[in-house]
Order: sequence, then C-alpha cells, then structure tokens
Amino acid sequence: MLFINENYISSLLNDDSLTDENLQKDILHKASEAKGLTLKESAALLNISSPEIYDELFYRAKEVKERIYGNRLVLFAPLYITNICVNNCLYCAFRKDNRQLKRKSLSLDEIEAEAEFLVKQGQKRILVVFGEHPKKSSIDFIGETINRIYSINYKGNNIRRINANIAPLSLEDFRALKSFGIGTYQCFQETYHYKTYMKMHPEGPKRDYAWRLYSMDRSLQAGIDDVGIGALFGLTDYKFETLALLMHAFDLDSKYGIGPHTISIPRLEPALNAPAAINPPHAVDDLSFKKLVAVIRLAVPYTGMILSTREKPEIRRDLFSVGISQISAGSRTSPGSYRESKESLDEHELEQFQLGDHRNLDEVVRDCTSLGYLPSFCTACYRSNRTGDRFMELAKSGNIGKICTPNALATFQEYLNDFASNETKVIAENFLKNEIEGINGTTRKKVEKMIAQVNAGERDVYM
Repeated sequence: MLFINENYISSLLNDDSLTDENLQKDILHKASEAKGLTLKESAALLNISSPEIYDELFYRAKEVKERIYGNRLVLFAPLYITNICVNNCLYCAFRKDNRQLKRKSLSLDEIEAEAEFLVKQGQKRILVVFGEHPKKSSIDFIGETINRIYSINYKGNNIRRINANIAPLSLEDFRALKSFGIGTYQCFQETYHYKTYMKMHPEGPKRDYAWRLYSMDRSLQAGIDDVGIGALFGLTDYKFETLALLMHAFDLDSKYGIGPHTISIPRLEPALNAPAAINPPHAVDDLSFKKLVAVIRLAVPYTGMILSTREKPEIRRDLFSVGISQISAGSRTSPGSYRESKESLDEHELEQFQLGDHRNLDEVVRDCTSLGYLPSFCTACYRSNRTGDRFMELAKSGNIGKICTPNALATFQEYLNDFASNETKVIAENFLKNEIEGINGTTRKKVEKMIAQVNAGERDVYM
C-alpha cells in the first residue's frame, strides 16, 4: 500500500477550519519549540493569508532554522555526467524526444577534469547527477566515477564529499553504492500527485511511480545512512505537493528512525523544448514559495533544506532567512560546462534548465558573508560517522551546531586562504573575527586553534 494518502491530503486542503487565524497562531507558538508539526498543522499554516500571520510564520521559521543550523549555509556544486536520457519527462530538456538538445556524455577523464575545475574554485562537496541511461548510470560506471573524483588532489585540496543523484536502484545495487563512499543518496519524486505524475512521465523507466517512491526505503535498507527527497514545484498544486513531501518525510522517520537528511524545493524554470517547463501547469508565486519553505522548516526542523541556482539571487537571499541551510553555487546544469563555459559554449543547447543565479562561487560566498551568513565547506560528519541516526540525534536536539560551527569556521578560513578574491577577503576578515568572538569557553579556544592550524598550512582540519 502506498503511503502517500491523496484522500487524506485532499481532506486537509478542503478543511475550512484550518483557515482559522487563532488556530494558525497557536500552531506557530508550538512550532517555536523546534519539535516539528503534524500534517494537519502544516496544512493550516499553508492556508495563512493574513500579512500579520505571514510575518510571524517567517519569524518562527528563521528562529527554528537558527536554533538548529545557526547562520551556516553549506555550499556545493552539481556535476552533470550526461544529458542523454531514456525518459521523456515533459518538464525536462533532457527528455529523449527533444531533438533540439545537443547530446553529450562525459568520459572518466572528462569527469575528472570537470571535478578538478571545481576543486580549483574551492568546492569541497559536489552532487554528481547521473540521470537515467543504461551505460552512464550503470552501477559499475557510477563506482568508477566516484573513485576517480575522490582521487583528485590539488595542493592539498580535494572533493571531500560526493552526494549522488541517481535514478532508483535495486537493493543489491544500493549496497554497491554504499560501498563507494557516497554521502547522501538523492532522488526526487518530482510530483507526488499520481495522475500528474503519469501525465508528466509518458514513457520510460521513470513512469513507474511506486519504484521511484520506494527508492528511499531500499537505499536505507541497503545501509545508506542519509537520503534526500524533493519535489518539483509547479507541476501540481503547491499545497498538495508540500503536504505529500512532508508525508514522505514522516513515513521515513517513523519506519527507520531518521527522516530525510535533505529536502530540495526546486521550482519549474524554462527548459529547452520542454512543454511543462515553458508553461508550468501550476506556477508558484514568490510569496507562496517562501511560505512553503517556511512551513517545511517548521514541520521538519532537523532536515537540511536545499535551494538551487534555479532561483535568482534576490529570491535566494530572501529564502535564507526562512529555512534554507544548503545552496549550490557557481552551478552548471550541462555535462562538461564548467571548463567549456570559458570557451563561450552555448550552454542553453546542452543544459537541463535555465539558471537564475549565474554568479561564480566567490561572488556567492562574498554575498552570503555580507548578509551575515557563514559559508560552510565542512564535510566532517561523513568522515566522523556522524551520519544517519547519529546526525539526526544531534540535529533534532539542536546540538549539531556545537560541532558544525567550529568546522564551518575552519573550512571558511581554508577557502579564504586558498581561493578567495581580495574583495571577499576584506569582507570576510571582520565577519570571521566577530563570529569567533561570539563563541564562548573552551569551544572558542578550540576554534582559534583550528584557525591557527589552517593558517599554518594544514588542510581539512575538523572536530
């Protein structure tokens, strides 16, 4: 039996009692405890329409995000392996019937070159996007790709964590994926609404709704500690999608004792010859988008919320304050485009969708710092066995920051020493000083020691 109960979600969406403003205020008061919300309570907050209660929603989301994750923003970049796909998703430029798209697949040498380019920009974690292609998504090729990327070393700098966005695998293949040393396994349902899902996926392996929906269960059963879920907002009603996404999170938490390590919230953006992306069936306006981000943050306080470069800089800045804790930076969504972008490659003929934020990593880092956010390149949890239920215990209790903040400061200092522009260094100097001065007791001494180690030439210093 599928655990996405559409009838129950529909009953919540049609429940007029959930529009009561006093009820919404009571729920927001409860949400400030950072213990999460029920699906019904989340539905009530999605019905907020009063400007006054909107303000309280955003304030509470900011409060909860900072209680769990502080002012940290984890940075990463996606690395696309191929744009050849056997599916025909109506919202994606990679769909197999798109004759306008220039097709390209990277060899292992090209993958290494792309990853090395990212290392030289200062990236420490990447999301490898494999798509769905018999050769370019075989488990053997995935393993070779991951091993090749991990082997890169540039003056002591390397990719320290690889997250993997891969089409659903069998239990056996998930066990193999675990052995490759990935961080989070990521797979999006795209839309949880069954009829919409079938309409958007007219052919290809991705048409199997249940196989995709239960990919997280198989990956956790295979021993992978951390999983990431997401929905592509704009394919159906955003309130339905938000509640279904939360229902998925709650189901994982109840069955395995851990919810999703990350939740991604991409919105439909224009994509070459992709009809649903050009004319989104249920476009989500900026205010509604901000609302759903805040509601997800309050409903599952422990999760990392990911915002991609689909969104424009001004939208990204606004969403940092209501729940976002991870962002991509300096991204490209076509295979081979990091190096070749310098050669005036027409990326629109290769990319999956159009980007809203075209800034490079250093520009994003500088912007985040100027806004009071701490750019984090930390990957320590994944090499210290603080994953799965161990990470969740720290996140749910609000104690993860005691470890993550010192590590974030050390990795930020490392970035500043090795890769930052002079302009970024000027802004970051006072910022770092103030951050360190805000830490008390023995933790401050530990941070100062870690910073001194980094400044003395050590790399990958962490608690």
